[in-house]
Formats: sequence, C-alpha cells, structure tokens
Amino acid sequence: MNTGKYKIILASNSPRRRELLAGLDVPFEVKVLPGVDESYPEGLPTEEIPRYIACEKASAYQVVEGELLITADTVVVLDDEVLGKPADAADAARMLHRLSGKTHRVITGVALTTMKNQRAFHVTTEVTFKTFTEEEIDYYVSHYSPLDKAGAYGIQEWIGYIGVVKLRGSFFNVMGLPVQRIYEEMQTM
Repeated sequence: MNTGKYKIILASNSPRRRELLAGLDVPFEVKVLPGVDESYPEGLPTEEIPRYIACEKASAYQVVEGELLITADTVVVLDDEVLGKPADAADAARMLHRLSGKTHRVITGVALTTMKNQRAFHVTTEVTFKTFTEEEIDYYVSHYSPLDKAGAYGIQEWIGYIGVVKLRGSFFNVMGLPVQRIYEEMQTM
C-alpha cells in the first residue's frame, strides 16, 4: 500500500464516510470546516455536480506539505433531477415516493488533494427500488434519520434491506464513499 507517505485528512462530518475510510486500514484524521459552500452553477451536468462540490470543499482547506485531503459529495439523481438532503420528514417521504419502484443513480464525487496535486473523479452506481407501501415509507422516515442523507435514504439501513432489488456498481459508493476507487487512486499519488 502506497499511503504511508501522506498524513490523510478526511474532510467530512459523515459517520458513514469515516467508517468506510477506516475499512481501508489507513490511519487518518477528521477535519471539518464549518460553513463550506455546497452550491454549484446552474446548468452543470448532473454527473459533474458532486465532483465540482468535492473540489470546492477542498479549496476551503489549507493543505500543507505531506497531507492528503479527501473531500466528497454524494447526490441522488432521478430522471436528471438531483435529489439532495430532504428539508423535513414530509420532504423525505416525498423523495422516497418518487424513488419507489424506479432506478436512480447515486453519484459520489471525490477530490484527493495534496499541496502539489489534485485528482478529482466521480463514481456512479445504479440502484433499483421495489415499490414501497405507504406504511414502509412512514416507518422508515419515523424510525431512521433520512434528513442527513441525499435522496432521503441510507442503503445500509432498513429501507435498503427491504427495498433494493438491483444494484449496478459500488455498494459503498451509495453509502457515500467509493473506497475501492479511492484506494486505487491513492496508490498512484
């Protein structure tokens, strides 16, 4: 593994991203700056949105010699519409109704930034849900925390257990960090 030459910094509040990066067995620390802008230019192609945001997040940090900063952003896309984090429980239920019985894309953009270089990429996974009942959506929204998740769901939670009928791509990408691709990219930095 070619990761020992850098002190790895994960710039994320997400417990899922921390858990996933820890699974690579590389030491890292978490640094999060408050108030980092996550907006993007209107008209940006949906595939480029999370990569753009990941790079914008990286630009908010001062990377010093010997550090490798990892920033990421995940979006859920249904019919070319980006479904971000829901505003409230009603919005979460609305999003899950829209995703019900359909295939959507989960796109995570990642920026790996050193003092001299930045490598940015995105990974796309297609997820197909069964058709949810009203009771299933209500149960999930009231028993879990969909408000901090793009598309109002966590694939690693109950809704993923009962709802995912097909997955094409990286499961970990849907959780919020394409660790296999990150590992590969880190080997060449």
